Amino acid sequence: MAEGTATRGTTNPNRLRRMDRWIADLHGPALRRAPGPPLAVDLGYGAAPWTAVELWHRLARVRPGTRVAGVEIDPERVAAAAGYRRPGLDFVRGGFELPLPGGERPLLIRAANVLRQYPEHEVNGAWARLCARLAPGGLLVEGTCDEVGRRHVWVALGPEGPRTVTFAARLAGLGAPSELAERLPKALIHRNVPGEPVHAFLRDFDRAWAAAAPYGPLGARQRWVRAVASLSGGWPLADGPRRWRQGEVTVRWPALAPRQAPRPRP
Repeated sequence: MAEGTATRGTTNPNRLRRMDRWIADLHGPALRRAPGPPLAVDLGYGAAPWTAVELWHRLARVRPGTRVAGVEIDPERVAAAAGYRRPGLDFVRGGFELPLPGGERPLLIRAANVLRQYPEHEVNGAWARLCARLAPGGLLVEGTCDEVGRRHVWVALGPEGPRTVTFAARLAGLGAPSELAERLPKALIHRNVPGEPVHAFLRDFDRAWAAAAPYGPLGARQRWVRAVASLSGGWPLADGPRRWRQGEVTVRWPALAPRQAPRPRP
């Protein structure tokens, strides 16, 4: 039986390009080391299969032969994707149990804009269920983005649990880093309140952004890089200028983890 509930299924072409580029860079070495054609899962791809098709193409540039399985709980969405099947690209009905042929464990699971539609107290259980399905050295990337892929926040998890949180944006038109708060994944979005680490991080990021305003005439990219560099003195960043120039910053999970366990809401 498929585990989970059908979400709204909203999707757009190229919506997950920022997340995919980050995955290709960070997880590319693991994909290339895989002894056989590695398997990736696009969990909850939505009403149209574009994101799964794009993930397949993007990972193939990193490791030719990479296979992608789009997993959806709604049987009508799986049927609608049938015309996109190719060797190495398939679509199956399922949920968090990941009903893959032969019980194969994927080297990558991407779940974008899925858990955002679940109650907060269900997130840890879903994370644990998905992480238990990863192959050794595997990666789960779970997060949220806007409708056209300009603002993202995602959590990267290994079989042992959460590792990092990445904030990514199209810098042109960004008024302040705290605008990314509306795209925090479910594990963090209700924690953007005083006393919680993610709130303190976004506060400090806004201050660093304001202090970097003199770099604005050189472009939003230079301002972002300068602001992120100043954050590195007080926050454990997991990346460097090469990724910052892409409009990203990655923070180690323990620094942003919620202080208290989530409670069911009435």
